[in-house]
Amino acid sequence: MIDGILVERDEIKPHYKQLLEILKDNPLDMVEVYCPLEICRKRNIERENRYVDQSDEQNELMAKDIEYSMRVDTSIYSPMECANYILKELLKDNC
Repeated sequence: MIDGILVERDEIKPHYKQLLEILKDNPLDMVEVYCPLEICRKRNIERENRYVDQSDEQNELMAKDIEYSMRVDTSIYSPMECANYILKELLKDNC
């Protein structure tokens, strides 16, 4: 499992394609864990260790056109519900 974001900064472009190349001989499921940008902004401000525009800046840097195996919206589901859904989906073919 890798937890992170795929960004497209000049020094690592094309980040997503590089990741696919590095992991080409391994099983890979890309899971988008997201929430609407406005909720992300609010959460970052509440954390008090992030700056106001951080959500907007990260949103602009994120790689586009990623092929996700699944998506979970943290504004609708709790962290536990998201984790359970991801595990259920990833393990369904192995049971």
